[in-house]
Amino acid sequence: MELGKWKELDEKDFLKNFKNEFYLKEGVLYLDGNSLGLLSKRAEKSLLESLNDWKECGIDGWMDGKHPWYTLSEELGKKLSPLIGANPEEVIITGSTTGNLHQLTSTFFKPSGSKTKILADELTFPSDIYALKSQLALRSLDPGQHLIRVKSRDGRMIEEEDIIKAMTDEAALIVLPSVLYRSGQLLDMKRLTDEAHKRGILIGFDLCHSIGAVPHQLSEWNVDFAFWCNYKYLNAGPGSVAGLYINAKHFGKEPGLAGWFGSNKDKQFDMNHDFVAADTAGAFQIGTPHVLSTAPLIGSLEIFEEAGMDRLREKSLNLTRYMMELIETELAGFGFTIGNPRDDIRRGGHVCLEHDEAARICKSLKENGIVPDFRAPNVIRLAPVALYTSFEDVHEAVQRLKKIMGEKQYEKFSNVREVIA
Repeated sequence: MELGKWKELDEKDFLKNFKNEFYLKEGVLYLDGNSLGLLSKRAEKSLLESLNDWKECGIDGWMDGKHPWYTLSEELGKKLSPLIGANPEEVIITGSTTGNLHQLTSTFFKPSGSKTKILADELTFPSDIYALKSQLALRSLDPGQHLIRVKSRDGRMIEEEDIIKAMTDEAALIVLPSVLYRSGQLLDMKRLTDEAHKRGILIGFDLCHSIGAVPHQLSEWNVDFAFWCNYKYLNAGPGSVAGLYINAKHFGKEPGLAGWFGSNKDKQFDMNHDFVAADTAGAFQIGTPHVLSTAPLIGSLEIFEEAGMDRLREKSLNLTRYMMELIETELAGFGFTIGNPRDDIRRGGHVCLEHDEAARICKSLKENGIVPDFRAPNVIRLAPVALYTSFEDVHEAVQRLKKIMGEKQYEKFSNVREVIA
């Protein structure tokens, strides 16, 4: 491959100006946006505006100010809904990823008769498994017997055929990732939803590693529910408030975990002990919104509206494809394996680079001004995020990695992860 190809690719990049929206350190190549996205100037602005609403309005900030707090979660749900192909009333910004999974499982897992099992996969993010095990235990069901985890054939990916085969008459609920957090495999959500519904099983997806990087059509696909964080590709900041989706066909269903912010807005301050739920996804809120942890999403979603999800996906695929091509040509002979799918329709937003010395290579990358992400036992995740990564950045990152490997700079580090991988 021509090493100068990045120049041509950057010249044609229709999203290149968005890089100026973000705070980037000079000389540092940030390739960890699939773990924590960078701060944008607009997210900073909206956070400061909400802080000022508190400063100037006090308690009146619930209804007044630049971004009134009382309906902020609903308003942001509307703005985010195009990113996942949902109707505005089907989306709410609330809670945390795992907290929302607890809410959704409490609501939709109704074991009865022989249908007492939850279907997941063995490669999913551990927090999801912890939550599902907890929900089973709360119902006095043994997780060892009632949580089915579909096996991976190669330790990297889960085949849809194997998931479908596991959709037995005993399954009451299915919870799967849209994109596997290690390998970056993108599951066929439409196919899996269709197959689940043929068998009378409810199905939901963890969108943490796809939202903001991959377009979705949840309403069209008839997905029952979904949940996600907003701090990865959506750049809403560490610990930012998460989100959930409820298909409109489930409106009116009693939330498994009721709380006053799930109330019908006209009834909420009646202070009646009889819960009157909202007739939208807003019913699945529990407590008072964390306004200052929500506010950065206001500015961030403005950027996504301007950039367009389809264009972001196109650039993301081009970036990861270019990175893989460079890895194969420039890093041949250094012991690397690309562990993510090559096909565009099966690949999320990051490259999964495998190496026996992955932990120490990541440390050397950071020393050389590249921010990667390590996942045990041998994965270096590299995420060239479309909004703030150029093709030149990708080229430069591979050249620095080539130098690290050629000079064996990584050997001075231990091959064990840091506390935060």
